Amino acid sequence: MTISTRVITEDEAELRLDRWFRRHFPSATQGVIQKLCRTGQIRVDGKRVETSTRLEKGQSVRVPPLPALVVKIAEKPAPVFDPLLEAEMSKLVLYRDDHVIVLDKPPGLPSQGGPGISRHLDGLLDGLRFGSEHRPRLVHRLDKDTSGVLVVARTPGVAAKLAALFRGREVEKIYWAVVCGRPVPVEGRIDVNLVRIDGFRGERAAVAGAYDTEVARAITDFATLDHAARKLAWLEMKPLTGRTHQLRVSCAAIGAPILGDTPYGKEIEGRNTALVDGLGDRLHLHARQIGFPHPAGGSLLVEAPLPPHMVATFKTLGFTEPELRKPSRRG
Repeated sequence: MTISTRVITEDEAELRLDRWFRRHFPSATQGVIQKLCRTGQIRVDGKRVETSTRLEKGQSVRVPPLPALVVKIAEKPAPVFDPLLEAEMSKLVLYRDDHVIVLDKPPGLPSQGGPGISRHLDGLLDGLRFGSEHRPRLVHRLDKDTSGVLVVARTPGVAAKLAALFRGREVEKIYWAVVCGRPVPVEGRIDVNLVRIDGFRGERAAVAGAYDTEVARAITDFATLDHAARKLAWLEMKPLTGRTHQLRVSCAAIGAPILGDTPYGKEIEGRNTALVDGLGDRLHLHARQIGFPHPAGGSLLVEAPLPPHMVATFKTLGFTEPELRKPSRRG
């Protein structure tokens, strides 16, 4: 490999130099990058730089000759286009532009892989390239049995920006749930400390006890939108923090477990409090709406329709779903 020069694109702006380098040459270690910067072999606009230097659009990066192994891995072949996969994934798209894709994740599909999981959303993202050289990236997750809006970044740069928004709590999410019981009061804030529990069925969460350590505060605003006597209620929930199983544990903590959420229901006289005869055993938790600052400016708001099993439950209970709003980008 000879010396080459690469120009920083808009998508790569604000990246650290070392992260930009590993994006193009994944096998290059941090030690190698540091040495190349220290010896002046990597330069930006002809000047010596540190690995922590933030890059700007239009700058030129001098790339020196690299070890053969680094080049070989970096020059991996492009993925084979699969029209069937693209057709399958296109059905899930609620909104798409050059920067982001918002999906309607179906219940039962895990966001990512894990022990015993062979089919998951992350493994299907090649079907959302739509001709782009970049493979889309997840920037947040939904539980396997939770349905609704899920945001995917179309480029690595957008993924970094969106990840920062999620970490900074600049993303507003609204969830709908059918719960067993009618919360009293009918609206308010649930503020609990949670602890993680690792079990043979995977990771769970629970309300922390008085002597638990490493707790995480979980805050959720909720309002009852409708109810069926005192047996079931339709809640709208706005998580103000992002904890594992936050909404599921919070509902159980106020004595109203989400319908179908047997892991967080209580067993009383051989019956789980999260189950109701005639309404099935599927989780009734849906990510209805998401709103966030768009990476290219302005803001984006997207809603997802209820999944079939929740549509059926709404019909049975006499709940009326408001008309779905079309995706809205402003600014």
